[in-house]
Amino acid sequence: MSYVFSADGHIVEPQDLYVDGLPASLRKHGLRAEKVDGYMLTMAGEKVISKMALHRPPPRMGPDNEVFGRSDRRGAREIDGRLLDMEAEGIDAEIIFPTVGLMSFLIEDPDAELATVRVYNDWIDAKLRDRPERFVRCGLLPVRDFGNTVAEIRRLAGMGFTAAMLPSLIEPASGLPAYNFEDWHPVFEAGQEHGVVFVMHTGTGREDVRSQKGPGGAVINYAIQACDGMHSIMHMVAGGVLDRFPGAKVCCIESGASWLAALAERMDEVYAAHEIFVRPKLSMKPSEIIARQVACSFQFDRACIMSRSVISAKPLMWGADYPHHEGTFPRSREVVAHLFDGIEISEQDKADIIGGNAARLFRLPMRQGQPA
Repeated sequence: MSYVFSADGHIVEPQDLYVDGLPASLRKHGLRAEKVDGYMLTMAGEKVISKMALHRPPPRMGPDNEVFGRSDRRGAREIDGRLLDMEAEGIDAEIIFPTVGLMSFLIEDPDAELATVRVYNDWIDAKLRDRPERFVRCGLLPVRDFGNTVAEIRRLAGMGFTAAMLPSLIEPASGLPAYNFEDWHPVFEAGQEHGVVFVMHTGTGREDVRSQKGPGGAVINYAIQACDGMHSIMHMVAGGVLDRFPGAKVCCIESGASWLAALAERMDEVYAAHEIFVRPKLSMKPSEIIARQVACSFQFDRACIMSRSVISAKPLMWGADYPHHEGTFPRSREVVAHLFDGIEISEQDKADIIGGNAARLFRLPMRQGQPA
């Protein structure tokens, strides 16, 4: 099998990382857990992010009967256990995202946000920097003060990071400007200058990832997150920020990828048909900007492979979403082996989609003997 890079993997942080790592004066503004009236609340400042009954154990799922999300799995916390699972799954390397840290974009206090992301960035750097051929370190970025954002991009680049997270969705009530506003230009300029890829993991920036409480909510709440990436890429392209900074790279994680071709064609269509109204004017078609600067990871989304005649194979990156139950663990070898069944595709495109595209995007040093 060709070199396999998973463009989506998670690690579970130490329980008190975001409390012990912050000055006492900032802890109440950051990420923390509190027991209130028989519930464990996860909070960002005074905002309740999640609520779990203390007397109810987490659900166990799947044929392996593991806790939902597999947060207690050794490989979710320890690198030695992680490498054993990667070997079993046939995965050569992966990019790592946090678990609790995904909620850092909901922190509203700029000082607490900056302190929180730096605690995580320093922790993940120490944990992974000695294995650069196996793991891409993805940093967290603060977004409440764009001066802090630019400063952290520079700091991460100096530490050797090639990727850093921005929120997948800008909620109207967040107080942040949408991605089509010029406020973001210094951020994207810094990403371009320092070669840091902006990564938008599904669900990040959402006030409530379980907003649908009615019938079908379990499916709707996960499926709707694919729209977050589409929404943000649409704003970045149409608003001109990617055109202005052609060296800036953006990727959407765990949002599927088949929507990218549909979005590219839709934007081209209206850009030409409504040309008299279009502002700003772009230097090339929206689809060309997407092909040049945008990538997406997917797990089972074979439709994106079939749509590569529109966007090419270059933006497509397979990811396992380890260790989560909606991901491909523990059958990643089987999934990858059948990913291209019935699809007319070259061996080069196959190799690029399951590993080469992501490795090049994140500038992963390839081990000797692995295909470039």
